[in-house]
Amino acid sequence: MNRAKASVPATLGLIAVTAVWGSTFFLIKDLVDRMAVADFLAVRFLIAALSMALLFHRPLLRLSRREWWQGIALGAVYGIAQLLQTSGLEHTSASISGFVTGMYVVVTPLLGTVLLRQRLPPVTWIAVLLAVGGLGLLALHGFSIGYGVWLTLASAALYGLHIVGLGAWSRPGSAFALSTVQMMVIAITCLLATLPKGPSLPPDAGAWAAVVYMALVAGAGAMLVQTWAQAHLSPTRAAIVMTLEPVFAAGFAVTFGHDALTWRMLAGGALVLAAMYLVELAPRSSAVQAEGLHHEV
Repeated sequence: MNRAKASVPATLGLIAVTAVWGSTFFLIKDLVDRMAVADFLAVRFLIAALSMALLFHRPLLRLSRREWWQGIALGAVYGIAQLLQTSGLEHTSASISGFVTGMYVVVTPLLGTVLLRQRLPPVTWIAVLLAVGGLGLLALHGFSIGYGVWLTLASAALYGLHIVGLGAWSRPGSAFALSTVQMMVIAITCLLATLPKGPSLPPDAGAWAAVVYMALVAGAGAMLVQTWAQAHLSPTRAAIVMTLEPVFAAGFAVTFGHDALTWRMLAGGALVLAAMYLVELAPRSSAVQAEGLHHEV
């Protein structure tokens, strides 16, 4: 499947990933009230890493040394981002955390321009501005630049760096093995954060169920799909599609958590969807130009 033909299933795959990620915010908010952040993340990603290593140990052996180092770098960036984001979630609401995390839509094209020398078409910058407007409208309701928000903003910058790196290094043939390397490094990073005591286990059956869901579905499964999808999409297009994550986060937080639905959520969500429409459904010439530029990198 060539890059152009794979862009639609890749986009749908990323939408599914953002929905799964969005479902975790209110679950994590509840868990970090009962578990230390590093303990929760270490248990979650150890389960994910072990399951992926069992499934993909043979492809791992076929990775080159360079691909191993790329996976290690990506995993370290993602692991630190997870620690920052989850620590920030202790100090802010699930919906606000989701929206601030979505600021990687700004970081990604900037990093792509600086690091990869991408020249983005005007329609992409318009989409970025729409997405930023939507995220700002969503987040500014009750928004204060507190400790939790700063931590979450730092994690968003690292997520943007991860998206750019994954877009540059992911290849369809090695996507699953690269995902596995990343997951192992994420697990090690989070495990190191639990030292010197080491991780404590989830306190009850409900907490275990949430951790296992986030390990296997939102962790291992989502990383596999994201790494495969980004082998077929440019980093900026991927970031704009992934701005649906805070929209899903707000929806789940309102439906299953304790957040209230507001007009800002509806209006901000509509702007984020409009940004996605520009990138994915507008006349394809701009998208084709962006893909061609990505190939030149």
